[in-house]
Amino acid sequence: MEFWQLTVPTSPETSDGLTNFLWEQGALGVIEEESPTELPRVRAFFPATAASTKLAQAVAEYRASLRVLGFSVAAADAEITPLLDGEWASAWQRAFPAREIGRRLVIVPPWECGAQQHVRIPVVIEPGRAFGTGQHGSTEGCLALLEDALDTGRGWPSGMRALDIGTGSGILVIAALTLGVPAALAIDVDPDALAAARQNADLNRCAGRIAFALQGPDELAPPEQFPLVLANLLTHTHLALAACYARLITPGGVLVVGGILADEEHQVVHALGAQGLAPRHRVVIDGWSSLLLTAAGP
Repeated sequence: MEFWQLTVPTSPETSDGLTNFLWEQGALGVIEEESPTELPRVRAFFPATAASTKLAQAVAEYRASLRVLGFSVAAADAEITPLLDGEWASAWQRAFPAREIGRRLVIVPPWECGAQQHVRIPVVIEPGRAFGTGQHGSTEGCLALLEDALDTGRGWPSGMRALDIGTGSGILVIAALTLGVPAALAIDVDPDALAAARQNADLNRCAGRIAFALQGPDELAPPEQFPLVLANLLTHTHLALAACYARLITPGGVLVVGGILADEEHQVVHALGAQGLAPRHRVVIDGWSSLLLTAAGP
């Protein structure tokens, strides 16, 4: 069986929208790639039954609409190349190798489970539609800060749980439970993301300790608060949710946020600082900032 590989130049501000667009066109898998030395790009895989000319035309029209809206779009055109069955599977799997993060974690795709023994603590994530595979600088930064937050030696408050806002693939909340958090609530407004997060929680045998809910953070009923809140979103969302974060975190609690372009970090720090959330640590990877902040104590 043959497949198409579609490669499209992109940018940090347009990659999420383009990825969703390619899924809507019937992609079997989508990979976002970026590095300090190369322009970011998206690779998507389609069955050979998809018409390559229609795919190319649809992508060209989508990118033209981005230009009209004022987004920066690379001049290079999208490329479509044929792949055989084995080549597609190989290309897909090579894009998601096991990745060591922080001092103790290793993010592992399902096809590597049992293939080798890891000294580190494994978190198994199935690459798919939901954001968060550990390959992106934003996710890696959040995971490193999460590990720092849980290495402080403080006991976990009895009867309390962590909160993961916009859980995506569930990678952050699963890592939190793997590192010792007893229970958590994971929320998202995308039903596909929640389905992926549940699947990954099952792979890590922790689904019974996570409550999943299709909702936004502003819908959470008071008076529950959380000693640990995770939010790997984008800058404009952090700015909109600043007051909500402050309401949801217990006094002395920890907030880990990611998805912030490095030159936008000051906006997030200022907005969260105005809500009494003080920055303690930061990690910058591939131009993406992740922050650990604490709420004022009781």
